[in-house]
Amino acid sequence: MAGTGDNTKTDTTKTGTAKTATIYHNPRCSTSRNTLKLIEEAGVTATVVKYLDTPPSRDGLRKLLDDAGLRPSEAIRKKEALYKELGLATATEDELLEAMVDHPILIERPIVVTDRGTVLARPYEKVREIL
Repeated sequence: MAGTGDNTKTDTTKTGTAKTATIYHNPRCSTSRNTLKLIEEAGVTATVVKYLDTPPSRDGLRKLLDDAGLRPSEAIRKKEALYKELGLATATEDELLEAMVDHPILIERPIVVTDRGTVLARPYEKVREIL
């Protein structure tokens, strides 16, 4: 599924409701806040990772993206001013990944992980697929 652009990779063999979730969260982002609210309303215990304060490592980010079936170009904030400032429009996937590690503000949010899968929850209702 990697690189399909549908920003979802779920494990269809797992049934029932997720017990826990990890959300890579920016509390200043309304989509991220709405996603966290849906997780909590579903009765799922959420671990909140404020990724701007504690960004994932290169390997950690690579795993998140792989698990979600995304390439870095599908999970980078292209409207972020820094994207343009760094000239990333022509960057390779590896260069984009490095930019996201070096500048976590470039990571699209929120990314949510449960035992049922990993999604980039945009729109925020997408998180329901893995709850």
